[in-house]
Amino acid sequence: MRVPGDVDTVRKKYQALRPEFDERGRRLWAAVEAEALGYGGITTVSQATGLAISTIRLGGQELQTSADAQGAAGGRRIRKPGSGRKRTTDEDPTLLQALDALVEPTARGDPMCPLRWTCKSTRHLARELAREGHPVSHTQVGRLLKRLGYSLQGTRKTQEGGSHPDRDAQFTYLNQQVQTFQRKGQPVISVDAKKKELIGAFAQGGREYQPKRQPEEVQVYDFLSLAGGKGTPYGVYDLTTNQGWVSVGTSHDTAQFAVQTIRPWWHQMGQEAYPQAGELLITADGGGSNGRRCR
Repeated sequence: MRVPGDVDTVRKKYQALRPEFDERGRRLWAAVEAEALGYGGITTVSQATGLAISTIRLGGQELQTSADAQGAAGGRRIRKPGSGRKRTTDEDPTLLQALDALVEPTARGDPMCPLRWTCKSTRHLARELAREGHPVSHTQVGRLLKRLGYSLQGTRKTQEGGSHPDRDAQFTYLNQQVQTFQRKGQPVISVDAKKKELIGAFAQGGREYQPKRQPEEVQVYDFLSLAGGKGTPYGVYDLTTNQGWVSVGTSHDTAQFAVQTIRPWWHQMGQEAYPQAGELLITADGGGSNGRRCR
């Protein structure tokens, strides 16, 4: 006859080890405890753990022979071969086809797909599949998408739009002009303005060497009101000498700012490199301070 103390002791052991058990380890441990307690041990362990008596007896049977404790290939198994729930796709053979049609509606010729203009998250896909008669969880949708060859991806900038019919001729002309200026010893520069940055102690991407555990302290928020203005880097690149010049302004990216950047480059770098210069060729993209409407 078991005393209440045995039940409490087994319960404490079970609660301590429970997070480490899988299904098979739990029943094997229960069988070992029951055997150690002797007569009435199975009942005591069942009361302490809540496991069914049949489960504890099954663990005892698995302990009797090493063949039951090993898989057919010699590996450790939690369940017998063929046991457990069937795959969702086995129970619903059309699930993968339905999911693929939702993710890529244009490839299936379905312009009226309800998810065509919505975010294709796994939760949205799961809800739409359920409405179509395919109940499935969003986590299972993620696994099925992986099986279908899908993965989370960002966008890639590859589409430039239509090309001008004279595009090649335009760039051939520009290249000829550059080569002509260089042969005559005249300066050729390329100019461009870069992304504006807040002026002040603000977080930036990248890392730099600092004393150990002494990172540079910066503002928590990137509010314009906390900054000393916005800095606009404007670069001048000399194609012939392979040298560059960068000016940083706090005003807007205007045509006047572009001129004020080129002027100090010429006074401090350009006229020294090209003392006999009579012409200057400037190449630039269109827009901003380089717009064709700027005077």
